[in-house]
Amino acid sequence: MNKKRSTISLHLLAAAGLITAGCVGTRPVHYYTLRPTSAPTNQSKPDGPTIAVGMIAAPEILQDSRIRYRSGANETGSYEYHRWESSPAMMVRDALVRALRASGNYRFVMESSSMATEDYLLRGRLHEFTEVDNPAIQTQISMHLELIDEKTNRHVWDRYFTGEEPTSGKNIEDVVASMDRNLQHIVASASTEIDQLLAQRNRHSEDTQ
Repeated sequence: MNKKRSTISLHLLAAAGLITAGCVGTRPVHYYTLRPTSAPTNQSKPDGPTIAVGMIAAPEILQDSRIRYRSGANETGSYEYHRWESSPAMMVRDALVRALRASGNYRFVMESSSMATEDYLLRGRLHEFTEVDNPAIQTQISMHLELIDEKTNRHVWDRYFTGEEPTSGKNIEDVVASMDRNLQHIVASASTEIDQLLAQRNRHSEDTQ
């Protein structure tokens, strides 16, 4: 009799374990995106240069859509159930395209392709796109961008950007909002510098003609 009861108890425990595992396994994954850096614009400059934004390279850990965090000096990890809608590198690229288009200083701003015939190519590498807990919570973005004159194949602009932005709270939504502000600041700075550089180059070209 006792053996029979023990067997039943074990079966009930096993069933309970399977139910619990099923509940954990079906936990919903939440996806987040960053709002557009700049409002879309149809304005273009007919005599302006064309610029293509190439792929933004990234280390393997940033090719994943999971939101990453760093705690203290050595611990790193990612949130399994909180993810970006697209990879960080793609979000950076989209933000750069929109910011350059919004300036209205270019004939075309496009995503780079083998068929594109652009005057300039903007490309780069994303190094950091992370929540940092040490001990206050903030977000950190760092990237290297470079601009290439496609006619001469020479680098005309090269810049390393690092941004740190505090969060307003401890929830994941606060982290996403902080990352949003952080990326906006960096992209706005990059767009402004590129605009000024190419305007200066255009004036120099006109003076030498």
